[in-house]
Amino acid sequence: MESVKTRTTPAGILGLLRLGNCVMGAFGALLAAVVCGGIEGVQDFALQVSLSMAIVVFFTGAGNSLNDYFDREIDKIAHPKRPIPAGIVRPNDAFMLSIAFFGVAFALSVFVNPWSLIIVLISIGVMLGYELMLKAEGFAGNLAISWLTGGLFLFGGAAVEEIELAWILALLAFLATLGREVVKDIQDLEGDKGVRKTLPMRIGARKAGALGSGAFLAAVAVSPVPYLLELLSVWYVPVVAVADGVFIYCAWTHFRSPEKGQKTAKMAMLIALIAFLVGGVF
Repeated sequence: MESVKTRTTPAGILGLLRLGNCVMGAFGALLAAVVCGGIEGVQDFALQVSLSMAIVVFFTGAGNSLNDYFDREIDKIAHPKRPIPAGIVRPNDAFMLSIAFFGVAFALSVFVNPWSLIIVLISIGVMLGYELMLKAEGFAGNLAISWLTGGLFLFGGAAVEEIELAWILALLAFLATLGREVVKDIQDLEGDKGVRKTLPMRIGARKAGALGSGAFLAAVAVSPVPYLLELLSVWYVPVVAVADGVFIYCAWTHFRSPEKGQKTAKMAMLIALIAFLVGGVF
């Protein structure tokens, strides 16, 4: 039952949206647009890129609000300072704000292009499915998060109408995120018992770890494709080789230390993103 002292405040709404995450998401879409279309492509499609960045802000804010709404009971213990358990946002207000922001994201995507509209619709469906069903199902939730991460880069590429390279970038992001999510579940194995049916719980940490390593190695296998298809310059090659080396190291080291493994994967993803940027701009 909602406390009578609960009220929605401007500070609570800002905390609910997590503006830092929204800005980072928008920057990710811009970066994907630059990688796929170059500086000239971003200039030629300035309106579409700007709308896409705004869409990512609204979508991310909606997702954060929805997450806090569904996790409000858990957050009373795990994150008591978040807006809903702290009593500065009403649960129903968080839910309605989420629906409104998803609606704005959808409406804006109509003015970008058909690919952007399709990606937004799929992503809204995945986000709703994740919160309603997939979050507690472990591996299905991992796949949903991986799509949302890869979809961000696909969305940025769609804004500059360079969907071919965007698909490859999105696939690499999907595989790397999938591996990292599985490793995180191995790290959180004890804490997730009774809360989620994660992959390590279903098949064991060792087998789950092998699947995570397979995702990292699959990302390494796909990484030469943009250069081989002449979508990126030769400058992409040495930087992505470093990223590949870190991914390979991660595929091995996470068996000994899942915490170190998922942190290493995050570093590899950053280096890979830099490789795409270098190859796309120079």
